[in-house]
Amino acid sequence: MSSPRAVRVRRVAGLARRQARVKHRRFLVEGPQGVREAVRCAAEHVHDVYLTTAERHGEILAEAEAAGLHTHMAAPEVVGAMSTDAQGVIAVVGTEALAGGAGLADVLTGAHLVAVLTQTQDPGNAGTIIRTADAAGADAVVLVRGGVDPTGPKVVRATAGSLFHLPVLAGEGLEAVVEALRSAGLQLLAADGRGRTDLFDADGLLAAPTAWMLGNEARGLAPGVVSRADTVVSIPLYGRAESLNVASAAALCLYASARAQR
Repeated sequence: MSSPRAVRVRRVAGLARRQARVKHRRFLVEGPQGVREAVRCAAEHVHDVYLTTAERHGEILAEAEAAGLHTHMAAPEVVGAMSTDAQGVIAVVGTEALAGGAGLADVLTGAHLVAVLTQTQDPGNAGTIIRTADAAGADAVVLVRGGVDPTGPKVVRATAGSLFHLPVLAGEGLEAVVEALRSAGLQLLAADGRGRTDLFDADGLLAAPTAWMLGNEARGLAPGVVSRADTVVSIPLYGRAESLNVASAAALCLYASARAQR
């Protein structure tokens, strides 16, 4: 491919817009780390892989061809027209890759640790939480309807490939999510500075199958979310900071649970 003005190029570039992603049920994965994990872990959902040079990304090319994927060598200006964050390689992936086509109830069956993003709006935070959940061994990440879109380019980049390592579900309302979590036998813990239970004194509580409810970057957890929790847990602040970033709070909570459950 050599023309940045080609129809295919415009269509791929258009996936930066949520409307196009919803319409075509596809999203863009940019950069070698994300594309490599998409090819390795979700090959059945990868529609196309675009590379500028075989030498630079030979491993990805070899794995994509071995998986029978559509690979395209493209001029740097073509890939650049598709994405300014491509780093020489991008992939178009079906949205089914986020949970393998499974529904919320199926994904939560047998789960021991789940991160629930109730009102997270910042793409970087959402992607970082997904990556952290993956590293902590969580079984799934659920984004309640009204929050950030997990297929957005900034979210996908921030996951650094973890988006393809565990189920990530979005689009369900709070009531449906809470009902599904309870039906799966998970306790609901709200991470909130007003909680009377100290995270570092809660090993017994954390040993049980748990869904962590995480809130908005600026406002924290909404009262309606806190009221649905079984226990409200706070993270102690020893310095002068007023609060923790939601991604930092999620890391502490998820790893505390992972440690207690082992």
